[in-house]
Amino acid sequence: MASQQKHQNPYEIELPQSIIDSFARFLAPEIQKLYASEEGRKELETWKKKYSDKSQE
Repeated sequence: MASQQKHQNPYEIELPQSIIDSFARFLAPEIQKLYASEEGRKELETWKKKYSDKSQE
């Protein structure tokens, strides 16, 4: 049954969990720094306003 074969997305890759964990450990402090700043808090509020309106539709 060739028609039931899975078609794999050529851009889809599987990363080992250790790489994902390592990237998350690197990125988390950077995100915390961003949202601790005045500019980051403003960006977050803008994002919340923009996307909270869409979720209520």
